[in-house]
Amino acid sequence: MPCPRPSPRSPACPPTQARQRRHFQRAAVLRIVALLLAALLGSLLSPRLPAAEPVPPRVLGLHGHLELDYSITVRVQGLAAWAAHNDARRLVPFIDGRALPGTFPESIDLGNGLLVYHPRINDDSRSVWTDLLGAPEGMQRAVTFSVGPVDGSPFASVHDEHGRVQLTVISPIYGGIALAVVVVTLLVFVHLARTTSIIRKPVPFGLGPYDLGRFQMAVWFFLIYLSYTAIWLVTDDTDTIHPSLLALLGISAGTALSEAVIDAGGPAPGTAPPPAAEAPAADAHGQWPAERTAIGQSRSRLHAARRQLAEHGSPDPDTELASATSRGLLHDLLSDAHGYRFDRFQIFAFTLILGVVFLSGVYNNLSMPELSPTLLGLMGLSSGTYIGFKLPERR
Repeated sequence: MPCPRPSPRSPACPPTQARQRRHFQRAAVLRIVALLLAALLGSLLSPRLPAAEPVPPRVLGLHGHLELDYSITVRVQGLAAWAAHNDARRLVPFIDGRALPGTFPESIDLGNGLLVYHPRINDDSRSVWTDLLGAPEGMQRAVTFSVGPVDGSPFASVHDEHGRVQLTVISPIYGGIALAVVVVTLLVFVHLARTTSIIRKPVPFGLGPYDLGRFQMAVWFFLIYLSYTAIWLVTDDTDTIHPSLLALLGISAGTALSEAVIDAGGPAPGTAPPPAAEAPAADAHGQWPAERTAIGQSRSRLHAARRQLAEHGSPDPDTELASATSRGLLHDLLSDAHGYRFDRFQIFAFTLILGVVFLSGVYNNLSMPELSPTLLGLMGLSSGTYIGFKLPERR
């Protein structure tokens, strides 16, 4: 019991009660210190629970048409938490595990986790798009899709190996229209080639034989025409013709033009040769007149012409007629009046093999091959050889 305060009427507490009071105060202080030490030791010795980690981002879906030059919207779970410590403007699409550098989001909605992209071919992503769209096996192709940092790994996605999305290689609408135009063009050309002189030698009557120079020019025109249309359908690129292709078209056009000029310099096939001018009659003494003939021939040349006609006779009109008619495409291209010629076969073979190589490059790389100066020189040499052999033939 605590000792009451001393007063004049009550004496001071005895010494025993004072000691008890001091003992009680010390015990209270010790209890408070013990509680503080226990709390401190408990916080130090108790196991700490790991801090809750943010949920990793995950692509939940893709809205829109996955095709070049079309906008798509990608929904990403946990985008806001990821963007708190990273730059969402550096996120790019990943198609088949390959990033599309330079294709950054046009719009970012962190609250709803939405990213808007407009895929296009640029200098950084051209090689990736070539691998994705080259060597197509159909109008569409199944691919995996996700987004991620341009210099990192893609996020987890629902469009993985088991949930692929369709990548449109060729638009069905534009592809159908272009196919119809190309088919109609080819059919019209084939009809004209069979019924007119569009790639034949001109003759006064009927249809002449097929012309090698015009045939080569037509082949290269249609190869470039078809390739240009196909590349535009897939990549939406309209600037795909290299200067080397202009040189190639110039070589083929020059071959056809040179052949036409050479043919125009001699008698047209199928026409009979002009009748030989009659020699002036000799006078009573057997002397020839001194004046020249109408074509300026001297008497010696006129005698030589008369002897040649007497020995060999005049040309056979049936032979001229046979050389002016077609005997089939391959026969007309590889032979002339003297039979099959190697210079014709050479230019025909080079045209075919280079055409196959050209189409292969367009199919696999989605670009027209850029021909080297050596290859163009080879084509020019082949055409020059053909023209060179045609000169003496025409004479």
